[in-house]
Amino acid sequence: MIGRRSFLAGALAAAAGSPLSGTAARALGGIEQRNEVSFLRGPYNLAFYYRLNKAYRIGAGMHFFHSKQHDLLQLTRFEDHAAVDARFEREAREWLLDPPAIEPEMPYYSNYVDRAMHTLFRTIDWTHMHHEQTYDVMAFREIPWAEKKAWTDRAVKYYLTMQTPGVPRSVAPLELTMRRAGIMMKPYFNYFRNFYPLDQGLFYVAHWWHPAAYETQMISGNRDQEVAMSQTIDLMYREVMPARPGRMLLSREIMPRYARMSPESANIFDNLHMLHGIAYSILAYKGWSVEEKRAEMYRVIEAMGHQPGDEAYARKFREPHPDFDPRTYPAWVRSPQGAMGMIMMDMLMEMLPMMYPGGLPKAQRAAVMRQAMMNGRLGIEPGEVPGSLHDALMQVAPGMMTMPGSTEPGEAPAMMVEHMVQAWKAKAARMPDVAPIDMSVEPGLGPAHVAAR
Repeated sequence: MIGRRSFLAGALAAAAGSPLSGTAARALGGIEQRNEVSFLRGPYNLAFYYRLNKAYRIGAGMHFFHSKQHDLLQLTRFEDHAAVDARFEREAREWLLDPPAIEPEMPYYSNYVDRAMHTLFRTIDWTHMHHEQTYDVMAFREIPWAEKKAWTDRAVKYYLTMQTPGVPRSVAPLELTMRRAGIMMKPYFNYFRNFYPLDQGLFYVAHWWHPAAYETQMISGNRDQEVAMSQTIDLMYREVMPARPGRMLLSREIMPRYARMSPESANIFDNLHMLHGIAYSILAYKGWSVEEKRAEMYRVIEAMGHQPGDEAYARKFREPHPDFDPRTYPAWVRSPQGAMGMIMMDMLMEMLPMMYPGGLPKAQRAAVMRQAMMNGRLGIEPGEVPGSLHDALMQVAPGMMTMPGSTEPGEAPAMMVEHMVQAWKAKAARMPDVAPIDMSVEPGLGPAHVAAR
């Protein structure tokens, strides 16, 4: 068993030999404001903690390993990725089996990256605050069911308006924010997913857990949350942990009812979860200095942040499983194929004509599609070109036209981004908004149905 302090101590000891000196870290971090914005006050504060304490503690354990992963990636050698992946996955699992009493903030276990990229941690913890607010609203019995949306909307408004611009995540769906980010040809793309598959798989559990917890509250109403949440928790330990999801699950897949009630909140969480994965891949990449990583990280934060007019797109997504019961674990939840993969493949289809203006022969196009599919799954598969998607495409389809900003740190491929954004907005204009949910009737808890296997 790995002690909870031992691996952290090893990572911090490596800081002395890392590429960012103490002086440079202070210079980078010192220009950023460190004043904290208080949480929104309401009659519901701490309701989730007191009413559903085990669920609260599980989320706290997940935020521990979300935090600590940053310093481990920056302060350990990439060449040791397999050992680091295995050791930290064991430690993180211990924190889920015996979760902490309170939730740690991001700098507690990654103070090195906090000094280098403080706004990254402000961005993450600000969305964690929104998690706390919205869990509390749903858990507080004295808010009538018909008023849950109004209180949730109040929390969304506070989240969007009370922080430095660029820190709140967008309320637009990932289809838009991923196009704005323009990361698919960056040299770090999917590094964490491919070289740290055990840790990434555990984070997929976390990204299942958060929407599953909300949807459990949605199906059980004000009265029966304790019973329903105990079933979801049992499912996590019994089935989800041993056979983890093969992809990042989106809110629309796992919490369809909550996403219909508050698509803004649902999209905020998807954008934060995607930012986690991007940050880990940037930190895992060995080809850039920490200053270059910071420049790229802040570019992505800004691109995926809330922008004026994003509210108009909040309901522009399809709901593939509107009746999903979060107390079940069907095969489509475990599969590596889902909404996230569809977004990535759509983006690739939009990019290919610009990267290969003369078109691709049939065999090369098939090779590109195979590499894209493998690159999007956990680990390195037989026949897969290790590294980023850009590395793979350059090998199987040489002659790619590289757009300015596609591969450089801190720069965006402006022409590509504009092309993809306009293409998606044209699709969104033809797409009906996902329908609101009727909150006038409080749900009653029924037995968890047996999902098809």
